Amino acid sequence: MLSINPKDISTVKLHSYLLSAVAPRPIALASTVDIDGNPNLSPFSFFNVFSANPPILIFSPARRVRGNTTKHTLENVKATKEVVINMVNYDIVQQMSLSSTEYPEGVNEFKKAGFTMLSSEKVTPFRVAESPIQLECKVTKVVELGKEGGAGNLIICEVVKLHIKEEFLDEEGAIDQQKLDLVARAGGSLYSRAKDGFFEIPKPLTILGVGVDAIPSEIRKSPILTGNDLGMLGNIEAIPSESDVNKFAKEHKQNIGDNTLKKHTFAKAFLEKNDVESAWKVLLMN
Repeated sequence: MLSINPKDISTVKLHSYLLSAVAPRPIALASTVDIDGNPNLSPFSFFNVFSANPPILIFSPARRVRGNTTKHTLENVKATKEVVINMVNYDIVQQMSLSSTEYPEGVNEFKKAGFTMLSSEKVTPFRVAESPIQLECKVTKVVELGKEGGAGNLIICEVVKLHIKEEFLDEEGAIDQQKLDLVARAGGSLYSRAKDGFFEIPKPLTILGVGVDAIPSEIRKSPILTGNDLGMLGNIEAIPSESDVNKFAKEHKQNIGDNTLKKHTFAKAFLEKNDVESAWKVLLMN
């Protein structure tokens, strides 16, 4: 058996072991605003429910291991004492992943991930309209667990309003877990789906994805492509150049043609194989 003293290994290594050992973990897609009302959206898997009376949720935006800096979410909740926790199911998991990208301050992750901002009733931060369950919360306490990189910050918040889409309820009004189809986080790039177990999503943190808002309108409004498909398309560092698209078209246009729906169907097939670049080239073909 491998036995480890946490003080004998690097924080990066310890972080990797802990996230793989304590899994799967539910995901809190946290919506906040800064002191000027600018929206921010970011997912966290150090998260759970800890009380029903009062209804208490806790999530923890850790200090970055590299650079020992803090995340916008933590800064915002300290300033405003409000947050909306949006639950993540399989239908929005790619968009959620894209929202975790380290965009600069002031960039609206709702737009980058292709999410719809929905006004809350009890707090200022917006809800994610596509989320199956949205929990408006007042922050009651922030507990700093350390000052070094990797240290957590427990954000203790009380639920003041719940919103549950009726399509995920059973005949008795209870949440149907099969319909809800939540996803959870494991180690590395692994996720767990309530229905099917583990699947993998490339982590977006190593690149700055162009975002769903960079996708042409006619593609965003496609009847073929889903929100997950758009999330994958938005998680690319650069849109293929015209010359690359033309080269690709010479090899494949005879199979695809000019019909828009047919192009979108071919692009979706590439996305199902995680070939995002080829999907983009199909969509951009003239």
